[in-house]
Amino acid sequence: MVRPYAVKGRKHKKRKMEQREEAVEEEVARGGEEEEEEVAAGNEKKVDAVLDELPGIPSVAPVEKSKQPNVIFILEKASLEIGKVGKNFQLLNSDDHGNFLRKQNLNPADYRPDIVHHALLAILDSPLTKAGRLQALYVRTEKGVLFEVKPNVRMPRTIKRFSGLMLQLLQKLSITTTGSHDKLLNVIKNPVTRYLPVNSRIIGLSYSSEKLVQLKDYVAAASDDATLVFVVGAMAHGKISNENTDDYISVSGYPLSAACCINRICTALEQKWKIL
Repeated sequence: MVRPYAVKGRKHKKRKMEQREEAVEEEVARGGEEEEEEVAAGNEKKVDAVLDELPGIPSVAPVEKSKQPNVIFILEKASLEIGKVGKNFQLLNSDDHGNFLRKQNLNPADYRPDIVHHALLAILDSPLTKAGRLQALYVRTEKGVLFEVKPNVRMPRTIKRFSGLMLQLLQKLSITTTGSHDKLLNVIKNPVTRYLPVNSRIIGLSYSSEKLVQLKDYVAAASDDATLVFVVGAMAHGKISNENTDDYISVSGYPLSAACCINRICTALEQKWKIL
């Protein structure tokens, strides 16, 4: 029995419609794949751009060093120690790694990177530094690692970012400025005295010193022919050594933090050199 023509026509139209729908779906799929490839390529470019910007840290415009008398700071016994916590290396601190340190029979109170962080901010943010009177800044860790900090570095404000920066410095031995190869932080060889000018006068600060001075008068009486080098402890407990120092003084009848001592030094020098 032959099927009616109308039935054949409907099936033929149905097959054509199905073929058209399949063709449209293939085109849409191809278009989607091309769009995904374009998005992926765009994302790769964005990632590459971000990676190019990640190395280094920002710096402020370098201030021309004054030909007038300058000052040098040395921060001693800074608590900057790396430890492998889990699968990652981290800069150890008492807040985040207390249990880890106790398991290693270490005193968490000795791991205080925030002390040197505050001390560095006190120096770099001072009008003394902004006026170009900071000649050099050195930091020596408890383990004896010595590194230089350029006066035009912009130190991170939060302890988390600072810890990441110090971790990178101690692993790579130098940190460059963003978009340049200038080293803003650089690990150097000991001893620090090899980098000091010939006419340096090294002054150590310690609460344990028997020589208690009024810092304003002490700085005012110092000769401008000598470069003053202040050595300040950046640790939670203990004192710095008085070896290789020309003077060993105390600036208060009370124990002061490193940042507080540095603020007093900067203020006294700013008053002497009339820096507002």
